[in-house]
Amino acid sequence: MRPRRGGGGAVILAPLVWLVAFVLAPVAIVAKISLSESALAQPPYRPVFAWTTDLDAWRAVLGGLRLDAFATLLGDPLYLRAGLASLAMAAVATGLLALLGYPLALALARAPRRSRPILVALVLVPFWTSLLIRTYAWIAILKPDGLLNAALLHLGLVARPLAILDTDAAVLIGLVYAYLPFMVLPLYAVLVDRDDDLLDAARDLGASPLGAFWTVTAPLSLPGLAAGALLCFIPITGEFVIPDLLGGAGTPMLGRVVWSEFFANRDWPVAAALSLVATLVLIGPILLVRAVADRRPGRVA
Repeated sequence: MRPRRGGGGAVILAPLVWLVAFVLAPVAIVAKISLSESALAQPPYRPVFAWTTDLDAWRAVLGGLRLDAFATLLGDPLYLRAGLASLAMAAVATGLLALLGYPLALALARAPRRSRPILVALVLVPFWTSLLIRTYAWIAILKPDGLLNAALLHLGLVARPLAILDTDAAVLIGLVYAYLPFMVLPLYAVLVDRDDDLLDAARDLGASPLGAFWTVTAPLSLPGLAAGALLCFIPITGEFVIPDLLGGAGTPMLGRVVWSEFFANRDWPVAAALSLVATLVLIGPILLVRAVADRRPGRVA
């Protein structure tokens, strides 16, 4: 019997509909707001786009586009500092996540087969609790009279409480804790399927255990490392909850600036323009990883 062709079309159509409804349409709305004029109204902007089939109307609309929001982004150094601070924080946090997540994923992959599901479930246990609640728990741990300082003082490791809360260090701790599963799981998915015969062959050819790791395991795990890095770097760049609660006013990251423009300043065009620029910038790492993956030797198209 010949397979039905309708099912294949539905499988392709479903993700396309999802992408249009939940990715392209929201981006189009944000782009429309960014090209609008700020106003004392509800909502606080005056749209310039109106769908029409009249070419003259379209010429009038395109001629009246307002780029004031983008000009504000270029003219105020606050937005550039916030963007650079977010990218730097995301890069450092992603590096720390790779350093911590790789050994953990490797240990999970080398664990006995029966215990792997339990260990993976333990990695996912933090997701059973709301991120907001977990972040508040870190406040109780990191504050001057919190659990961490109490333990350090009791052990005699410090003479007075450390000022950890409301610093970049506190933000990094919260980010690494919150996003560690996103780094571990892609690496584990790649490492658990490794071929142990390749390691045995490398050792038979005279490679040390460390040499076999660098020549066999590390190159094979690069796709998982790249996937984990993207899953961490992109959302961390726009993170709001953790920098706001653990970093305080001295951490001007993009998420906090966008929130301030939307809800405090009520300047929706500027907030939308900043969100749109951040989205376009973050497409760069995705394209870079894709280009590197396409150039890998032995890749099957």
